[in-house]
Amino acid sequence: MSTTSPAPSASRRTWAWVVVACVVVVAVVVAVIWATRPDDDAATPAPTSSTTTVTETTPAQTPTTTESTSAAPTGCAPTDETAPEGADVVEVVDVDGDGREDQGWISGGAGRRFGITTASGATFSTTIESASPEPAAAVVQVIQQDLIPIALVDTGREALLYSLADCAVTPVQNAQGQPYTFDRGFGGAGTGVGCTEVDGVLRLAGLNAVSDDDGETFDVTRTYVDLDADGRHATNGEPEQVATGAPKANAVVTTAQEVSCGELVAGKDGPVEPLS
Repeated sequence: MSTTSPAPSASRRTWAWVVVACVVVVAVVVAVIWATRPDDDAATPAPTSSTTTVTETTPAQTPTTTESTSAAPTGCAPTDETAPEGADVVEVVDVDGDGREDQGWISGGAGRRFGITTASGATFSTTIESASPEPAAAVVQVIQQDLIPIALVDTGREALLYSLADCAVTPVQNAQGQPYTFDRGFGGAGTGVGCTEVDGVLRLAGLNAVSDDDGETFDVTRTYVDLDADGRHATNGEPEQVATGAPKANAVVTTAQEVSCGELVAGKDGPVEPLS
């Protein structure tokens, strides 16, 4: 029996080596798997260039492009002409639509002229055609719904009507094709001219104040005058009564004996011909 006892010891040693070998194999497999596992950071997709492109072309940038392509009004083109030396120059309303106030002026002497010098550097003018010896005075205003710039030049006997549209001083024509004038009491057709606000805009009107009691009271009529779209032709409306038996100090009577437009009165709120 002593010859068979070593066998179990050899068998146990053999299984021990098998176990060790298995452990080694498992360890190697685990090491390989761990070494070849994808890195977390590498697996995370990086932002692409398309994301940046979308951000740069968002609609929020559109107003900047629109503003850069919008052109502000520039007014009349500059000219070489200037107001004559010694002319009375007064700041007036914006004539050429660039949002800046312009200048109106009247020069004296035999060739007296009325003109406009814009903030943009343009000067345009015309000769005052009148035989009246009295110094001329002007008002400049914008009238009607289409905002036509005009000038009224008071010569004492009459008031001349000029259009200031299209960077020029142009005599407005009446229905007969003659220069439009407002009577100042010498022709029996009127005593003055004014502008009445209607629906938020100024309307030009000829005025006539007539007295039957030596100037104690007056009846006043008003005739609207409408300019066409280019501001070069005028058409009279129907006369309408605006006051009856009004005292001579009444504002409606005073206005009917002046040359004015809105709050502006010739001789006070515009250029006046300088005395020689």
